[in-house]
This record gives sequence, C-alpha cells and structure tokens, in this order.
Amino acid sequence: MALPYFELRDFPTGLEAAVESAVLQTIRSKHFILGSQLSAFEKEFAAYLTASFAVGVGNGYDALVIALKAVGVTEGDEVILPANTFIATANAVVQVGATPVFAEPDIHTCNITAASIKSNISAKTKAILPVHLYGQTCEMENIMALAQKYDLHVIEDSAQAHGAKYKNKPAGSFGHVNAFSFYPTKNLGALGDGGAVTTNNPELATFAQLYRNYGQQQKYHNQVIGINSRLNEMQAAVLRVKLQHLDQLNSERQRLAQVYLDKLQYIGDLILPVTAPGCGHVFHVFNIRTKYRNELQEWLQRRGIGTAIHYPVPVHLQLAYRFLKYKKGDFPVAEELAETSLSLPLFPGMRADEQEAVIAAVQEFYKYK
Repeated sequence: MALPYFELRDFPTGLEAAVESAVLQTIRSKHFILGSQLSAFEKEFAAYLTASFAVGVGNGYDALVIALKAVGVTEGDEVILPANTFIATANAVVQVGATPVFAEPDIHTCNITAASIKSNISAKTKAILPVHLYGQTCEMENIMALAQKYDLHVIEDSAQAHGAKYKNKPAGSFGHVNAFSFYPTKNLGALGDGGAVTTNNPELATFAQLYRNYGQQQKYHNQVIGINSRLNEMQAAVLRVKLQHLDQLNSERQRLAQVYLDKLQYIGDLILPVTAPGCGHVFHVFNIRTKYRNELQEWLQRRGIGTAIHYPVPVHLQLAYRFLKYKKGDFPVAEELAETSLSLPLFPGMRADEQEAVIAAVQEFYKYK
C-alpha cells in the first residue's frame, strides 16, 4: 500500500466540485484582486471566529509580520515565542527588527504556557506570540491574564488551529491581533498561499488593510509605507466554500485521531498526543514520540507509509539563528521533541483500511523492540 503523509481528497463528497465551480465563477467574473469574494470571505471568517475583523493577506508569514507591525513591535523589542515552532514564527519577529526570545513548551501538550512565558519577560518584552501547535489551543486564559499584568500585546499564531477552541472560544479571537495561514495542507486551506489577520480592534484592522495594499486605501494615495500582500479573489472564493465545511473537516480529523489514540496506546515507548483540560484539538498534525523515531519512520517508509517530522531542528539550533548564541542543551524539552517526534498520516478522506495499515505497521515494529 502506498499511503502519502497527506493528500487532498474529495471529503466531504462534492467538495472538489464546489471548489471547481467557485474557481470558474471567479474566472468568469474577471475581477481578481480586492473584490467581492475577498470582502465576503473576510466577513464570514470573522463571524466564524466571533472576531470583529478579518483581513485577507498573501500568506501566513505576512499575516504574522503585519500583526507584529500593527501593535508596534520594532527594533529593540523582544517577543516571546515557543522554542518548538515552524521557522516562520521566529522569522517574522526578526523581519520587524525585534529579537525572538524562546520559551520552553510543555512536555505533554508541546505548547508554551503562562509559566514558561513569565520566566522570559524582561524590560524589553513587547509581545507574546503563542503558537497553537499541531492544532491544539494554548491555555489562553492564563496567557491573556499574564499579558494584561505586564501590559504586553498578544499575537496568536493560529496557522495550525482553524476552528480549534479554548473553553468554547475560537483560536484567533483572544489576542490583540492574530495570524492565520491558508496553505493548502491546513485545516482550512486554499489552492495556493493565503493568510489572514484577525482582531477586535478597528485601528489594528485598518492598519492591516492599509499595509497589505502598499499603504493605501485610495489608489495612489499612500498613508503608510506598505507591501503587496493581498489574498486574491480566487483563493477567497475557494476558502468561502471550504469554510462552510470546516467543522465537518475538523470532526473527521478528530475521529481519525481517536482511532489512533485507541489503537496505539500502551505500545512500547510510544507517547501519544495529550490534550489539556479546556483546550480544543483539531489535529492538524497527529504527533507521536518515541526514542526509535528514525527507525520507525524508515520502517513505515519501507511499507509505503509516508510520515513527517514537526520539526527536526529546533529554531534556536538552526544555522540561521546562531547570531542569538544559543547552544544545544539550552532548551532540553524542545530538543527532545525535535529528536523524538513523528507525525502519522491523518487527513479528511483517509480510508479505514489505510489507517489500519498504519496501526498494524506500528504494532509490528514494536514486536521487535
């Protein structure tokens, strides 16, 4: 059996046809930038999140940069973020001239907590950038309380957590301004790059609208020095279709995750995902951990089963970040996660026989351990 780590499939049945229809309608409209599809998606996505504003941008990285700029993060500031995250989170901080300060994640949830953030707050700290890693929300109540106490901005990186909730409130609605990615493999994915900035603050929303479009609201009248980062009409039309099915897509991910959780417990040294009380998990990634990670990955690959590693090198040990002068051993939890994590195939439309093949292969591997 050849099973990829991820594959876009027609789930729920008819979704592909609906997406194709939306694309064709957009082509026929002959309007491709800052049109009615984007405006409608922004309203619908904001409503879904119970946020006041959503601003469509070119990708998730730009969403992070724009969010940081919106709250005034600049040269000389520090931003606290997890030591285990996709590189874009840290890159965005550097892009605006600030310094990333890494906090250890919780060993069970892999997310940063108020406690790990607090120990890194300094006189230079301007913002906290929690990442809802793998699709599980951070414990936002404590993080927001900490931010209020120290007068810090909070920017949620919700790139992996579309539709996830913390105490029944959606990720991307807690922070002062927040960032989403719509990369095709995301729980809410476009047909190319895309992103959004969300906020309840009208001034921050106005800044994002200006900055994404060269700093202008009226053409050729520029109020700030901005960039070109606009979610185009085609992607907005696709996202409008998929947004209608997001809860169903997430429910399917949760169902598949539960099968893994039921069938893979008590096997060898496997550590399965843990969801913290009050935190929702939409399983963008189903991450297991084992000291035999590399052997297990190779074992599965030989049987035609694709896997991924999120992430093999922690940010503080990347060559690009050697200027921060961190060394191996500075973040032992993040480093352990990098050495032991393996992501199993999980995507809407995955068949029962495919998932059973993954489970059987993992069980067979541990017969020899």
